Amino acid sequence: MAEEEKGKTEEENGKTEEENGKTEKENGNGKAEDAFEKEVLRAEEKRREKEQIGDEKGVFGAEIVEEMEQAFIDYAMSVIVDRALPSVEDGLKPVHRRILYAMHTLGLDFSKPTRKSATVVGEVIGKYHPHGDIAVYDTLVRLAQTFSLRYPLIHGQGNFGCFTADTKVALADGRDVSFAELIEEQSTGKRNFTFTVDNGAVKIAEIKNPRKTRENAEIMEVLLDNGEKIRCTLNHKFMLRDETYKEAQYLNSGDSLMPLYKELLPKFFFEDNNFNLQNVVSAPLAINHKVVDVKFLNKFVDVYDITVDKTHNFALASGIFVHNSMDGDSAAAQRYTEAKLSKISAELLEDIEKGTVVMRPNFDNSLKEPETLPAKLPNLLLNGATGIAVGMATNIPPHNLTELTNAIIFYIENPNTTVEDLIGIVKGPDFPTGGLITGPGIKEMYRVGKGKVVIRARSEIEEDSKGKSSIILTEIPYLVNKADLVKNIARLATEKKLPDISDLRDESAKGKVRVVIELKKGVDPKFTLNQLYKMTNIQTSFDANLLALVGKQPRVLNLLDIIREYVKYRQLVVRRRSDFELNKAQERIELVLGLLLALKNIDEIVIFIKKSTDTKSAHEGLMKKFGMTDRQAKAVLEIKLQQLTHLEAEKLKDEEKKLKGVISELERILGDEKEILKVIKSEVKEINTKFGDNRRTKVIRNVDEITEQDLIEKKEVVVMVTNSGYIKRVDMKSYKEQKRGGVGVTGADLKEEDFVTKLITCSTHDHLLFFTSRGRLYWLKANDAPASERQGKGKAIVNLLNLRDESIANVLSVSDFEKGYLMFVTKLGIVKKISAKDVSKPRSTGVRVMNLPVDGSDTLISVMRVEDKQEVLLTTSDGKAIRFNSDDVRSMGRASYGVRGIELNSGDEVVSLVPVPIKDSNKTSILTVTNKGYGKRSALEDYRLTGRGGKGVINLKPAEKNGEVVRSLPVTEDSSIIATTKQGMIVRISMDELREMGRATQGVRVVKLKDTDKIADVVLVADEKIEI
Repeated sequence: MAEEEKGKTEEENGKTEEENGKTEKENGNGKAEDAFEKEVLRAEEKRREKEQIGDEKGVFGAEIVEEMEQAFIDYAMSVIVDRALPSVEDGLKPVHRRILYAMHTLGLDFSKPTRKSATVVGEVIGKYHPHGDIAVYDTLVRLAQTFSLRYPLIHGQGNFGCFTADTKVALADGRDVSFAELIEEQSTGKRNFTFTVDNGAVKIAEIKNPRKTRENAEIMEVLLDNGEKIRCTLNHKFMLRDETYKEAQYLNSGDSLMPLYKELLPKFFFEDNNFNLQNVVSAPLAINHKVVDVKFLNKFVDVYDITVDKTHNFALASGIFVHNSMDGDSAAAQRYTEAKLSKISAELLEDIEKGTVVMRPNFDNSLKEPETLPAKLPNLLLNGATGIAVGMATNIPPHNLTELTNAIIFYIENPNTTVEDLIGIVKGPDFPTGGLITGPGIKEMYRVGKGKVVIRARSEIEEDSKGKSSIILTEIPYLVNKADLVKNIARLATEKKLPDISDLRDESAKGKVRVVIELKKGVDPKFTLNQLYKMTNIQTSFDANLLALVGKQPRVLNLLDIIREYVKYRQLVVRRRSDFELNKAQERIELVLGLLLALKNIDEIVIFIKKSTDTKSAHEGLMKKFGMTDRQAKAVLEIKLQQLTHLEAEKLKDEEKKLKGVISELERILGDEKEILKVIKSEVKEINTKFGDNRRTKVIRNVDEITEQDLIEKKEVVVMVTNSGYIKRVDMKSYKEQKRGGVGVTGADLKEEDFVTKLITCSTHDHLLFFTSRGRLYWLKANDAPASERQGKGKAIVNLLNLRDESIANVLSVSDFEKGYLMFVTKLGIVKKISAKDVSKPRSTGVRVMNLPVDGSDTLISVMRVEDKQEVLLTTSDGKAIRFNSDDVRSMGRASYGVRGIELNSGDEVVSLVPVPIKDSNKTSILTVTNKGYGKRSALEDYRLTGRGGKGVINLKPAEKNGEVVRSLPVTEDSSIIATTKQGMIVRISMDELREMGRATQGVRVVKLKDTDKIADVVLVADEKIEI
């Protein structure tokens, strides 16, 4: 009989495997699943043959190979169903489910105090999961880790004892070094060693990962008999003389601590690396370290710690040994940590007592455990899952709750939802550690259940005033250990594989990542960042495989499948819950009606009960005489007479009314599947309100999208171009604003014959457009202009642009090519306008944008950005100006020459073309500056609007003392300008220092020049809010 049952069970298992194989084959899992299916069928046939040849005792011979094959198949299915794969319903593997359920039965809700993790582990392995305690504890720890789960299911409280930054550690080299100093020394690659106690012997151990562990932690002070004061967190453990530990908060005056006697070490330790502590333990108490006092300071500061492998204790300079926290290593032992359920776990467990899930016997049939949890949360996608079974593995990334709830609501509202619809709502995985994700694998994962997601650290590029760049990592890829990452980068820098790194610091604090990678001067940070992507884990990939159990069968699911299965399961849970609540309400209303009937006939019932010979006759009499049901009669008899007479009829009637409403509502829900879906939708919305948050992980289209916008700090800079063809970029903050007439500061260390010709203020995110005197255009990203100190010479433009024996006539910064036009003007007064879109695609060889005369009689002077209906002002070196509307010049192609903008006198040349502000024109004036440092402001209204091509009006009255006009600019009293001289001097001037004058005046001195120097260019500061 037993053998027959075994055969049936095996046959059923075989069918399950067969169905599993078919399901996976239908989902496109390929030949491997097909072969597995055939193997199961073959094993089943052989098993039937063996059953037929067994003797009367059920004993038969068998081939060991066949037995091993069958045993392995049974083992494989056991691992697949009972260990490695999560259920699609609640997104949990059995061990996760058992931990949460055990904590629920222990009453460890979020509102309750934490309990020792050892208690939880014991409960789990004793009642539900008969496996090793280490495996269970490691799983519990992961459920509490904010960097592992997007929404942690357990709230952990661990061994996070630490010290203040000035606390010193005793080093084996004889030094006493503070935690802050240890961190600094480690960043340089220096290795340090301390003393540690290992089974009664003092040994040397390497200090690992000195770090800041907590922000604003409460600290206390421990005073020793040697006068030393130690400030640490309340839960840091001190080693006693018997090598046990005691937390600081529980230390008492007189407690003897394990001492470190440095004076003994030179004599014994360096001769014998296993110097026995017995020498110390047996030392006279007169020289023993005891606790004198313990003070609770009620102060909160940042605290620090180190890691010592294996022994996990180290020596303080105070002469005692203490335990270390194990951040970055295995979690502290379960006897030290505590745990309780997180708030969000309540949504997984809610209604579990209402018959919502199937309860099955535990491993020894002594208790019941749930096959799944009710799971209001779509936990499979919410927190993801990883697991390796036999022949298959699951790897599901975590997601954002708000996006998932929106997808579920959309699916409920739209029965014909497609995968593509859901992909538009669920943007991609949302990892707890943030970062950037990209790759076609994201959509592929959602469509077919498998895909590769590329994860990059989120980084910025900062630049100091000396032109040195730093790469700042603010978020790291999922499951990457920050300490190991920093260590690997340091190793690669030391081995010269990353030769451009000059310094490396981990400045992470307050739970935020900040790893600073300083680069050598002149290094291109983008190149180093690409090296880091290739050689370190700041770029990783997540190979997603959405494999889960559906009806105890493993299936690869797409996004729609998971949402559909979740909603289907929640329909079942809501139906079961409603049935349960309906039954409870009906049972209660039956009793309420019975009590109301008893109150109505209270006197008769009391007399009847008194006259009854026994309980049975009273029970039957109540049912026959008063029409009570069995439960009503039983309830009346169980109530004491005194209680029965004191029942309030009004309260019972109110309860009856409420119960009728509840019953009606539940019957309505159970009578219509659409009502059940409405309940699910309502509950999902409520969950989103409670726990919904913003995405942490940014989704980008592709890797190439990571450009300066993602990597480079956006800031205002000054770009200078000299007559000899040198260019440099300087931080705007390098220039201090000066009063009118200031002599300025040195802006460039130029050769005697060189001078600055162009000065551009722009953002590091802008593009620089270089226009040559012969009408060609070249592109350069502003941040690619070589960074330099204020006095630096810069770099030759020919090393950056493919110039063809041409000189730079003008440089323009552009942030958006989608709008507006570019207007050109030549020295002979020819103007031209083209769409900005026509120059939006950079070419390394440049393009022609103006067809100038081949004889070189005319050259390009200025280029500016204009919008529709934009007015412009064109000025000449002899002090003429003309104001006209840019719409007077039609948009042309790149190959054209242009039309006349101004009629020039003999010998006169155009020097500038500037826009006239459309808004606040009454506050605008025109600033004109000459090459001898003179300038003036004249009201804009003094320049009348005319058509293009005229002779214009007087802009400035020329004279010997003021020289020729260099440039005119529209300004307000709040504006500032930067003027640069041919000898490289720079001065910044505020316009409120320069009063308005008439148009036909000579101006006043605005820049004090040396006799041999002249003004080369003047520009308007782009952002008036920059702090100088």
